[in-house]
Amino acid sequence: MEAAFRQRKNGSTNTSRSSQSSERCNKKDCPQKAVRIKISLNLSLTFLNEMFNRRLTMKVIKLLNLKLTNFKGIKEFELNASGEDIKVYGDNATGKTTLFDAFVWLLFNKDSQNKSDFEIKTLVDGKPIHKLNHEVEATLLVDGQELTLKKVYKEKWTKRRGQLKQEFSGHTTDYFINGVPSKKKEFEETIKSIVDEDVFKLLTNPAYFNESIHWKDRRKLLLEIAGDITDEDVIASNKDLAKLLDFLNGNSIEDHKKIIAAKRKEINEELERIPIRIDEIHRNLPDVSSLNKNQITKELDSVLNEIDAKYEQINSIKNGSEVNEIKKQISDIELKIANVKNEHELKEREKTQKLEMRLQEEKSNLSIIQGEVKSLMQQKEMNEARIKDYERQMQLLREQYKESQLQYKQHLELEFEHENSCSCPTCGQDLPEEQIEEAKANFNRNKAELLEKIQNRLDEINKEGKSLKEKVEQIKLENENLQKEIDKITEQGKQKKADIEKLEQKLEEAKSNITPIEENEEYMKLLEEKQALHDEINFLETDMNESIFAIELEIEKLKEKQSELQTELSKLSLAEQSKARIKELEEQERKLAAEFEELEHQLYLTEEFIRTKVDLLEEKINSKFKYARFKLFEQQINGGLKEVCETTYEGVPYSGGLNNAARINVGLDIINTLSKHYGVQAPIFIDNAESVTKLIDIDAQVISLIVSEKDKKLRVERVQETNKEGVA
Repeated sequence: MEAAFRQRKNGSTNTSRSSQSSERCNKKDCPQKAVRIKISLNLSLTFLNEMFNRRLTMKVIKLLNLKLTNFKGIKEFELNASGEDIKVYGDNATGKTTLFDAFVWLLFNKDSQNKSDFEIKTLVDGKPIHKLNHEVEATLLVDGQELTLKKVYKEKWTKRRGQLKQEFSGHTTDYFINGVPSKKKEFEETIKSIVDEDVFKLLTNPAYFNESIHWKDRRKLLLEIAGDITDEDVIASNKDLAKLLDFLNGNSIEDHKKIIAAKRKEINEELERIPIRIDEIHRNLPDVSSLNKNQITKELDSVLNEIDAKYEQINSIKNGSEVNEIKKQISDIELKIANVKNEHELKEREKTQKLEMRLQEEKSNLSIIQGEVKSLMQQKEMNEARIKDYERQMQLLREQYKESQLQYKQHLELEFEHENSCSCPTCGQDLPEEQIEEAKANFNRNKAELLEKIQNRLDEINKEGKSLKEKVEQIKLENENLQKEIDKITEQGKQKKADIEKLEQKLEEAKSNITPIEENEEYMKLLEEKQALHDEINFLETDMNESIFAIELEIEKLKEKQSELQTELSKLSLAEQSKARIKELEEQERKLAAEFEELEHQLYLTEEFIRTKVDLLEEKINSKFKYARFKLFEQQINGGLKEVCETTYEGVPYSGGLNNAARINVGLDIINTLSKHYGVQAPIFIDNAESVTKLIDIDAQVISLIVSEKDKKLRVERVQETNKEGVA
């Protein structure tokens, strides 16, 4: 920022001094020129503030150095970019793309094509050379601060007991941050704090947006950049779409389109099923042409009356007085048997009842203890979760504190420079002292205000950190007390389980000593009396059974006739129901056809809505880009619309017909917009850059990978003046 400020001042000074040779200073004009210089100083301070604000919002990442060791066939190579635009020349297979692969692998463990299963080892005859360390080290400049990252991929060899030779047993990866060994998680978190993986790939590879991500994701990203257009805006732009409001019912157009599609599918399926159902009903209609419903009903009533009369005959035979008296005696004996059995069971149960009650009480106490332990454990887990949350907040505050410290130092070092600013640009005479002092005072005042603002933020962060630390210590103390209580209650539970096991053993012993009811003499005597009475009834009922059997045979014949008549009535009922169902299906078919026609109209309106919306969206999205244009839908043969996302330049699709130079520059145009959207500038690797004679203007660092047949080894050339602005 300071360099940019000085460059701005030096540029204006050179212009002023060049005019001295053709223009002489008129002393009368000096005060007016001094005023202009005062304004210029104020504008410089404004520019300083603007640069400061821009730096806070735009993260600038530059590649200073990239070093490869035994990576994809490159034994050793160091790319000194120094944060500047460079060109890398080399014949095919000399390792140009490997540089980009190495850079991406270092950060995200993938190659430039987003593949994670690529081979990084050096191969000879298709086989890797063993026991080599494969290293990639990069030094980045992130918002003016250097960061060195290094990753070492190496083989793991172990020697088993009793063996002389080592055996290959896998791979390990070592991580370094600024030369300090780090864990994988810390390494990944550091990279994540700089830039998101997906964002990085979008900003470093001109081809990534158009060739590596799904068109739906491209479309989603474009909508995110440009901002979507509301359904109300679209309807307002086309009066014919106002009818949509009548049936949207609060749903979005997309949701309503899905609803229409679902309903159309459902109606179509139903319309296809209805004729099949009607035909099936026709085929299953019973033949009832010879049946008379009234006649069958009368005949059925007559049969049912005969059956009832036969059952009455059976009941009359069974209601003999002697048999009923014996059955009464049996009922009395059964009551006595039940009383004897209850008394016996009550007497025996007294032996175990006290033990069962005590056992139940102990199990209830154990359940209470287990509940208390569970409650305390849950409270402890909640406290641990709070600790983690507070620690995450403290880590975030540390990062904010560090960043604010850096900002404070940077602004503290800024000094007022007056070598060129305090003299007349025309004659070179010194400005009045009061004007110099005023300019200096304005600079110092602005500087003091910025430093005070940053210092206040440092104090706030420090206060918040202390408060969070106190909360963490308090919760940890609480958890220690909770654990002591958990251990205490758990021990009580163990003792309670032991007591329960002893009681269960005693109860089983008591149950094994219960006397069975079959050993009760009174009970067995009553059973013998009951059986004697049953034998007497069987003797008396032998004659009755023969009479009853004959009547039951007659009843069976009558029931067969009843079944036949009921089957005929069922046929008549089924025929009536089937005809009614056919009428219902035919009416349903008519209603569904009308509903389908209405849905077709709604579908036309929704598609017309999408056409209108897409036109508006394309216009809005394309306004965000200088060269790239985007086609967001495709007209179908049936008149419908298919959502797409095709990048074009001057009407030529990216995926068909666009030359490589135009592809690269269109990709750079997209990166320019994405960089502003995400607030990040990152080094851009341009593969096959030999096809581009002119690059469009790009703020980020550009590393061009150029095929050069004469360069059998990689050659690096710094770009002094980049020939830009063009897409062909």
